[in-house]
Amino acid sequence: MKLRQLGEDRLLDQLLPRLPLGKSVSLGAGDDCALVAPPVGGNLLVVKTDCIVEGIHFLRRASALDVGWKAMMRPLSDFAAMSALPQFALITLIASKETEVGWVTKCYRGLRKAAARFKVSIVGGETSSTRGPIAISVGVVGFVEKNRWISRRSGKVGDDLFVTGRLGGAIKRKHLQFVPRIAESRWLTKSFSIHAMMDLSDGLGVDLPRLAHASKVGFEIEMENLPLNRGAKIGDAISDGEDYELLFAISRRQSKRLQRSWRKKFPRLRLTRIGSLIPQSAVRNPQLPGGYVHFQ
Repeated sequence: MKLRQLGEDRLLDQLLPRLPLGKSVSLGAGDDCALVAPPVGGNLLVVKTDCIVEGIHFLRRASALDVGWKAMMRPLSDFAAMSALPQFALITLIASKETEVGWVTKCYRGLRKAAARFKVSIVGGETSSTRGPIAISVGVVGFVEKNRWISRRSGKVGDDLFVTGRLGGAIKRKHLQFVPRIAESRWLTKSFSIHAMMDLSDGLGVDLPRLAHASKVGFEIEMENLPLNRGAKIGDAISDGEDYELLFAISRRQSKRLQRSWRKKFPRLRLTRIGSLIPQSAVRNPQLPGGYVHFQ
């Protein structure tokens, strides 16, 4: 059955009853707005939206379940970058009336599965028809303690640069099935003083210069130390994108203790020092082969 045969109201009747709702949700999807309890204890509200578009972030032949998973996990990876906890999500689906209903229901199953992984309540959203490709936008609201949030703006000269996991080749394997590093990020900010952090969604070659620029510093990379996915080369690790690993800066004085503690806490996940932050004027930042940049 196609969406044009089912219609918006009957589609929502199928999708909304299955959405996960936590105890802090007073009124969920199905009304004009959702009603939720605000953060408590003086925590900061965290708000993020992200989208995926057919032909850019996924191909139609991809599993609809995986597409839904990725749509939810992309903004949650940004929450990991700030050491924040997600709590509520809004889903906007834009699809052609010729889209199969079964594809949409499987996509929402992926959205629900991803949300449940981090106890996120899907509280509403929007549906719209288009003559173009399918697009899914996910807005997420959550919180972070005032003394735990991290941005990309506070890196310091002399800091060591670390990345979690492995880089390169994700577009061939894990870009539809990754798990955001929220648990790892929360542990980092509880146990150490992290100066700057971001997630690697567009590739190290794009994201590292962004962190350095925001922190008003330069950087140097030890190319031979880049942790590579199986079959990936150094160029792939720099330019492929869609790794969704954490890139962060920490004082060199804490590096050895960090690496020892990490091995005990996350024995199955690699943590690698890949370089350091240096004065902006020391040398010109190396021209890295870029990752993905929209509109270019």
